[in-house]
Amino acid sequence: MVDDYTLSADSLCEQLESWGFEARAAYTVDQAMTVAEEFDPDLVVSDLVMPGADGIELLGRLREQGHDVEFLVLTGQGKVETAIEALQKGAFDYVAKPVDPQHLLHLLRRASERLESRRTMFRLRRVLENQGWYEDLVGDSPPMVELKRLIGQVASSAASVMITGESGTGKELVARTLHRLSPRDAQPFIPVNCAAIPENLLESELFGHEKGAFTGAIAARQGSFELANGGTLFLDEIAEMPVLLQAKLLRALEERSFRRVGGSTEVHVDVRVIAATNRDLEEAKNSGALREDLYYRLNVFHLHLPALRERGDDKITLAQRFIVLFAHREGKPVVGLDDATRDLIKDYAWPGNVRELRNAMERAVIVAHDALIAPENLPPAVRGKEEEVTIEPTVAAGMTVDEVERRLIFLTLEETGGNKTRAAKLLGISLKTLHNKLRRYKDEGLMATAGPEEAPALMVEADSPGEPS
Repeated sequence: MVDDYTLSADSLCEQLESWGFEARAAYTVDQAMTVAEEFDPDLVVSDLVMPGADGIELLGRLREQGHDVEFLVLTGQGKVETAIEALQKGAFDYVAKPVDPQHLLHLLRRASERLESRRTMFRLRRVLENQGWYEDLVGDSPPMVELKRLIGQVASSAASVMITGESGTGKELVARTLHRLSPRDAQPFIPVNCAAIPENLLESELFGHEKGAFTGAIAARQGSFELANGGTLFLDEIAEMPVLLQAKLLRALEERSFRRVGGSTEVHVDVRVIAATNRDLEEAKNSGALREDLYYRLNVFHLHLPALRERGDDKITLAQRFIVLFAHREGKPVVGLDDATRDLIKDYAWPGNVRELRNAMERAVIVAHDALIAPENLPPAVRGKEEEVTIEPTVAAGMTVDEVERRLIFLTLEETGGNKTRAAKLLGISLKTLHNKLRRYKDEGLMATAGPEEAPALMVEADSPGEPS
């Protein structure tokens, strides 16, 4: 607390301590610098006009000495222009004299929150730079602590692992973590999304093919099993694999060998298989979507990922981490969340889980104008203002049915925040059909020619192959 009027400085110090702050008083800029070296403050409240050096000079000297502080200035009437100059040089806000204690307390709490958010951002940025985005499972909620414990138990073994959890909970991230912590970490990790590859190509994708095995097979090709030899093969959405192909997969797992499509020679491999599904395992087995014998072969060790709504304060930790990622990418000075936004994030159910939170934070960082994300920066659904989904693609005479369908798919993905499972349900098609259509659009170059109203869908397809934790 810096003020040349000693009675004012001492009085405000007493007020600050009554609110739970630890406070020190200084009566000149030089004295303030001495106290700062000893006390290392988080917040500085300084009079703007003092004999000799003023509050703006104090702010500059603190910055030069490397003090990471939030700075509030006290200003008398007629000095607002000078206070604005202080804001332009990095002060957090100003307080007019005579000081309204409740207003000061409000600003100090906001400044404390901003400081903590900024320090968290720097800590997380160091983690990102040193370890990479997919190297950590973020969160310390009881379900995540238990998940990490189980991962530690099974990672070093050669046992097959079945990962279950709702869409967007981070199943591929867990698979990558198992691989990274295993003795196979120096060997390949090969992911295959069984729902995203057309049925007639999935067998070749897994087992490879010989030259001339089918139309278009102009050369022999290794499949994912061979590419993953010595490492880990991750089969995502395993319950979407055709049942006939499941039989060949089971044989490959049991014999550790297979034949390429069109081949007659046995190929031997050493591969650890990790599978995942967002479906209920028992229901998938009982309905025949997942062969019972394959179910038992893959489900040697079962890991279930908690939904985000079950993870308590992990929502805020994850949101802050996403803010660091996107603020860095976009070059924006966004450092955290304000109190109202924190409450909304905590209260929202997040049906799309971590993927939905990631998309929401990406949007919020892009549209935010301040250092802290405000409620209006969040999608309507998170703010509790989502109406019944109404999708109205632009239709004009002369458009083909395929073009209308493509526009409808992109708009539905936009409405669901990129959640393909929910989009497929709204469209009345299977998840596999949606994946096939998106794959065709990409192969035909239609993703790049989408109209402005379809742009958000392009970001959905540009997501990296892994899922965040």
